[in-house]
Amino acid sequence: MPSEHFDALIVGAGFAGIGAAIQLKRMGYQNFVILDREDDLGGTWYVNHYPGLAVDVPTTTYSYFFEPNPNWSRLFSTGTEIKRYADDVADKYDVRRHIRFNTTVEGARWDEDASLWRVNVADGPELTAQFLFTATGFLSQPKLPDIPGIADFAGKVVHTTDWDDTYDPTGERIAVIGTGATAVQLIPELARTAADLTVYQRTPIWVAPKLDFPISDRTKRLFARLPWTQRIVRAITDTIYEAMINVGVVHYRVPLFRRLNISAMDLCKINQFIQVRDKELRRRLTPDYDIGCKRPTFSNSYFRTFTKPHVHLQSDGIDHVTADGIVNADGTTTAIDTLVLATGFDLWEANFPAIEVIGRDGRNLGKWWRENRFCAYQGVSMPGFPNYLSLASPYAFLGLNFFNTMEYQMRLMDRLFGELQHRGAATFEVTEQANAAYLDRMTELLGDSLWTLGNCAGSRSYYFNPHGEPSLLRPMSTQDAIEEASTFPLTDYQLT
Repeated sequence: MPSEHFDALIVGAGFAGIGAAIQLKRMGYQNFVILDREDDLGGTWYVNHYPGLAVDVPTTTYSYFFEPNPNWSRLFSTGTEIKRYADDVADKYDVRRHIRFNTTVEGARWDEDASLWRVNVADGPELTAQFLFTATGFLSQPKLPDIPGIADFAGKVVHTTDWDDTYDPTGERIAVIGTGATAVQLIPELARTAADLTVYQRTPIWVAPKLDFPISDRTKRLFARLPWTQRIVRAITDTIYEAMINVGVVHYRVPLFRRLNISAMDLCKINQFIQVRDKELRRRLTPDYDIGCKRPTFSNSYFRTFTKPHVHLQSDGIDHVTADGIVNADGTTTAIDTLVLATGFDLWEANFPAIEVIGRDGRNLGKWWRENRFCAYQGVSMPGFPNYLSLASPYAFLGLNFFNTMEYQMRLMDRLFGELQHRGAATFEVTEQANAAYLDRMTELLGDSLWTLGNCAGSRSYYFNPHGEPSLLRPMSTQDAIEEASTFPLTDYQLT
């Protein structure tokens, strides 16, 4: 039986996959398919639905630039609203009909003789495509803690990426492992009704005050009638966030910018002092690394939660888990009914790449990255992998806002595929020389950044790959990334 063939195949129906699909449609492609292992679209905003879930970037900024949403209910919108936005965009641009849900992609292999990708799907026939896109996101593979005895726990265990909506924490004795951005949102919600809540912290997090407020109906009507007014607001929030990354992190070598980074830490400490007067508790909640080494977050209630008598911070570590509790490293025991794992995601081992990708001459992408340093030209292309764009790659992510990343990637698609169509070419592949030069330039730019010059040793940040290089992030402004994606030398790709 012949394989079902497509012009393009996209793995992942989150915002990256939806954006790639919209760009393909703009360029005249209609014969493409999006495969997603879940039963609905939205990626991380469909999978995650734990209590307190909200975006930690203003929603005026956290959206496609070409598709502003005048209906956000507040500056930092809830996960439910973000999911609804994904649905609305997919419907407006007729993307949903291209999606096949409950379809797990196991791997893809480049067929040199046929000049196409052969894609293996679990419990399904092989599919083929001229172009392959992996839009699997950076936060798609949950990380499970390796703690002795955790499998023996007889109570309820729930990971934040697989939240049980029927679970009622009222009166429960709960332990939360993890104090990242997810936990900062979740912990105050659980503390409202739990009988006892113990938070296990390995690495403290920088938490700034959250300037959040409802958006009035009058403002929504203004945004709907005069979209340029919302773009002005977005320009303001974009500028603030760009400054946070570029001034405080990317150009850290500049003495004045280092001073601004220190000021940001002082702001977080003031936020903490206002909520927590216990000096020893503040010390335990204060990071020993520079802000920006790992993703900071915003909250007006996180620190205050630890001042409640039934909430406890455990920062000495875990020895092992028993059937009915946790034995702490200091020898004490915490009896619990529910164990909540807010342990984040496995980026480098399980996500780069998220599926097995075999390119030209049998080059295995995961093995090649680990043997030759992690790199992707313009954050999307690797030599030896024709007609393939990886939208969640090393040097792809522009700091705090994923939509800015998607914006430049769509610009790159427009330039690259436009040239393919102009020449009547069938394949593209970035050259070894262009990839090596790009890696050298990224390494040079990172040499001026906080991630290289700052105190990041104790951050345990997912920004850093297993070799200690901060290669998740693209060390430049959004404007520079978009300009590069729109003007990169076409000779950096071999078109045939």
